[in-house]
Amino acid sequence: MKSAFELAMERLSKDSPTVKLTKEQKKQIAELDSKYAAKIAEREIFLKAEIAKAIEKGDFEAMQQLEKQLVSTRKSLQVELGEKKDKLRESHGK
Repeated sequence: MKSAFELAMERLSKDSPTVKLTKEQKKQIAELDSKYAAKIAEREIFLKAEIAKAIEKGDFEAMQQLEKQLVSTRKSLQVELGEKKDKLRESHGK
């Protein structure tokens, strides 16, 4: 008897079969991961410094705005990264 996990994995592989990537695509995806990890880290460092300044000043409204901006920036960069990875995966065989 198969577990629920095994059944779900079978359904998933039928709906969207695994795509085999070339070495070049894997390399490009790794480069994208690295590039976006650096972008995210850069923005986090900047915004966290700004948050610390706002806290020192006692400006909690600015702090909350900066925290929202940090979350938003992180999400948008992750979405952008995902879209670029998807394009690379879709280019397989073209």
